[in-house]
Amino acid sequence: MNKGKKQIVSFDLDQTLLDHATYTIPESALKALELLRKNSYVILATGRDMDNYYSREYKEIVNPDAIIHLNGTKITVDGKLIYEHTMDKKLLRRLFEFAEENGYSVGATIGDDDYYLHPEAVARIDMERWGMSGRKFRNPWTLLDGPVRTLAYIGTEDEVKDIEAHFPELKLPMFAGKTGADVVEKEASKANGLLRICEYFQIPVSETVAFGDSMNDYEILTQAGIGIAMGNALEELKAAADYVTTDIRDNGVWNACEKLKLFER
Repeated sequence: MNKGKKQIVSFDLDQTLLDHATYTIPESALKALELLRKNSYVILATGRDMDNYYSREYKEIVNPDAIIHLNGTKITVDGKLIYEHTMDKKLLRRLFEFAEENGYSVGATIGDDDYYLHPEAVARIDMERWGMSGRKFRNPWTLLDGPVRTLAYIGTEDEVKDIEAHFPELKLPMFAGKTGADVVEKEASKANGLLRICEYFQIPVSETVAFGDSMNDYEILTQAGIGIAMGNALEELKAAADYVTTDIRDNGVWNACEKLKLFER
């Protein structure tokens, strides 16, 4: 499948490519993506499902060669599904019962609909971000009837620690904004997704670069040949990265590509 390209460059979306201050991708980052395409496969590695209604426009803007969705539990190449993993149903039910009892907002966005226990927490964050919440909330318990790859939790870091303490099978890496966390089975990660993409494109993992800003990027940054943390990244991620670039609002993607000569590889 290798078409003569020499490396894979992976990008998280939120607060790595997508600036949450404006909900736009900086022009310098878009320019960097275009230059990288000459010799590199450009991929997205995100906690989002990029096929959801609130993500599709960014997928079209970035136009990646492949996407690691939902922290490695769904992988698509040119829109074709090449891998997926779904959560254990018994574990899912136990988690929902625990979240319902403790007032925790756990759920997922699937397609154009949102399925969350205690959806008022999600609506509150939406209001703080955008001044409105136009979500189509549905009955979250119906998730138990179908395949679920990952979930999201909206709440505080202390509550995240409480969930992890009760569910050792799960990891809940915090969002960079500390408004919640991804809810993922421990076996899943963006790093495992990267290895699958490497196999697909026949490129060694040593010839990969990964950009990120939050703790769901930790594994992929340490797995990749070069792991790059944004200047606005969490401090724990910066400590694990091979290189720390400038803030997303200070041309962080472009500056790292120039400094590390990624356009020339």
